[in-house]
Amino acid sequence: MSAATLNPSQRASQQRSDGLEGAIDRDPAAFRMLSGDRPTGALHVGHYFGSLQNRVRLQDAGVELFVLIADYQAMTDRVVQRDLPDIVTGLMADYLAVGIDPDRAVIFAHSQVAPLNQLLLPFLSLVSVAEIARNPTVKDEVAAAGLATVSGLMFTYPVHQAADILFCHANLVPVGMDQLPHLEISRTVARRFNDRYSPGAPYFPEPAALLSSAPLLLGLDGQKMSKSRHNTIPLRATPDETARLLARAKTDSERSVTYEPIRRPEVASLLLLTALCQGTTPEAVAAQIGDRGAAALKATAIEAVNDRFAPIRARQNELAGDPGYLHGVLAAGNERATAIADDTMRAVRDLMHQRY
Repeated sequence: MSAATLNPSQRASQQRSDGLEGAIDRDPAAFRMLSGDRPTGALHVGHYFGSLQNRVRLQDAGVELFVLIADYQAMTDRVVQRDLPDIVTGLMADYLAVGIDPDRAVIFAHSQVAPLNQLLLPFLSLVSVAEIARNPTVKDEVAAAGLATVSGLMFTYPVHQAADILFCHANLVPVGMDQLPHLEISRTVARRFNDRYSPGAPYFPEPAALLSSAPLLLGLDGQKMSKSRHNTIPLRATPDETARLLARAKTDSERSVTYEPIRRPEVASLLLLTALCQGTTPEAVAAQIGDRGAAALKATAIEAVNDRFAPIRARQNELAGDPGYLHGVLAAGNERATAIADDTMRAVRDLMHQRY
């Protein structure tokens, strides 16, 4: 999204985010970041360029990283899958393979950190039903899920997210522009808790939004890349699987390959994916292919994706062969997150005069 297309509120958010990048450069240790994923399937190349790569960048810069496997949030719009343990193990392999370091990051799962979820109760007392109902991100989630009715868990999702962020006193959250309303609920909860229970010395930080600069990659069918639409290229796909998937990617009938995101979004997305993998620009890729058509574009994209992700896939295969190690990393992260959440709940009970 270019600066020219932003409204005044979005422009101000972008300026604050740009300032955060400078502050991170100066003192990365001053920041604790929370990010995460719902365990609903394998992570894909869109996740990598959209968030995973940035998590590793900030981790390596010295920001303290917390990574949430949001298994409770996966229940908002679906029945818990029987293969959930395998999906979680696969996520662990993905995280470590892309470069998240368990010695520097805390990886944990919602369902394994009870005191985190206990924070939801006092936090719900700090926001009104009307405020949650107005949240556009909740409306979008409900529409995307195609639900006839909204569960209480789906409705309170923004407040649960506030507990995710605030339990560990995260002060930095990477989001897209469309997720700012979710984060604003977290900021509101922190501010109201501090005003009501700790006015002299604010207990919770108001988390800041680090806006993602990641470009949008379309799925193989030309729609938004999404696990639920089955239009992705999984990180752990084999070279042959990658070739089969990209061979059926939607393009158009024009022979000349040009980078025109508005007029030719599907072709532009393939050019962008190729450029991200090659470390170049979509325009340069388009010039290289010229008038050789969609077949040449797809062949170039297949080679670029397979070359870019070969080391990650090799590491994934290695990690997948040692599930005991992956379970141990998650157990250690759960233990660390639980200790922090216990400390937070003790402080919250003290501030709320609930120590009996």
